[in-house]
Amino acid sequence: MGRQERVRTSLGAGVGKEVDGLLAPVDAELALRYPGDPGTRQPVHTVYVPGDVFGAGTVREWGDRALAALDEHAPDADSFGAVLGLDGGLAGPVYERVRAKLEREPVEDLRVDFEDGYGHRPDAEEDEHAARAARLLAEDSPPYLGVRVKCMEAGVRERGVRTLDVFLTGLLAAGGLPEGLNLTLPKVTYAEQVAAFAHVLDAFERVHGLESGRLGFEIQIETSQAILATDGTATVARMIQAAGGRATGLHYGTFDYSAALGVSAAHQAPDHPAADHAKAVMQVAAAGTGVRVSDGSTNVLPVGPTAQVHDAWRLHHRLTRRALARAYHQGWDMHPGHLPTRYAAVFAFYREGFAQAAARLAAYTARAQGDVLDEPATARALSGYLLRGLHCGALDSAEVTAASGLSRAELENLAALRPQ
Repeated sequence: MGRQERVRTSLGAGVGKEVDGLLAPVDAELALRYPGDPGTRQPVHTVYVPGDVFGAGTVREWGDRALAALDEHAPDADSFGAVLGLDGGLAGPVYERVRAKLEREPVEDLRVDFEDGYGHRPDAEEDEHAARAARLLAEDSPPYLGVRVKCMEAGVRERGVRTLDVFLTGLLAAGGLPEGLNLTLPKVTYAEQVAAFAHVLDAFERVHGLESGRLGFEIQIETSQAILATDGTATVARMIQAAGGRATGLHYGTFDYSAALGVSAAHQAPDHPAADHAKAVMQVAAAGTGVRVSDGSTNVLPVGPTAQVHDAWRLHHRLTRRALARAYHQGWDMHPGHLPTRYAAVFAFYREGFAQAAARLAAYTARAQGDVLDEPATARALSGYLLRGLHCGALDSAEVTAASGLSRAELENLAALRPQ
């Protein structure tokens, strides 16, 4: 004890510099291709509304219809908790937060749809609807918003580009591009289609003198070719790179993808094995790139008699919880009746794990010993978990700080840590 060890080395200082030189290209490649998650808020869902249906009161209407569904089919916390199997201690806080969310911010991310949900219409009509969408969204919009245009395939390519141009030009004329702007490119099969869409956005930016890269977009994975190329490689990884830094998300298209693989209509669902495989490939391809993955939707709508609504709610709640456990933090909602169970699943997911996550972070930052030994990567995951709960309204800043001892800024610093 107390003995001073003699330290011996064999390698000269020049070896380290040689290694730095050898790995300099790799260092640059890692920094370029794997910048990590941006750390910004990710919406818990995307709501798709056809361009001809979207109007000035659409978002508020969705919230009101969702609240009306609760009033009719689950008018209090006990009945709602019983339908979804929520723990007794969770049912009250979750129900209260769901109703508050539907009153305050019923839709987190809205996509005005000019693709499948819209169909093919005369050019003048689609122009009119795209211009109207831009004007209305500029006047009043949820935190995230945008359009889904037709794909880059030959038959509809020109129409898709024009709709995009009309919409973006309309936003600029109405006051500028909102911070939460999201664009969606559907039915991608080749990375070259992604590169072409990025080229269109680059051209728009140059015309209007916008900062290069201001416009980003989501890639919808709806074809088998988007997952596996003819040479056996993962096409989706190529697509992320083909976007030239503009890709913000990969969104799984439940029904188009299932149909492409020959899955019968009765079995097309987000939890089908084919869907799990596709999303797992998407998740690995996107990891570390800053591109986020979104689950798809269910087509079972909570409408009709109460028993039928409850069945649909249980299904949607289960699928949402399943996705969250697999780290798919976002999904699609196609009907106002899906909003109560979307938020119930999300809020319960964060509230039931909140105390343990906060305690583990407190122990980690205090370097205290507990029954779990956490590493920096786990601390990033824990802080990210709490931040997501704060972003969506499942958790409050005061309770998170009280339980973890960490301010929101400190949580953000922990979540942003990268291996050195």
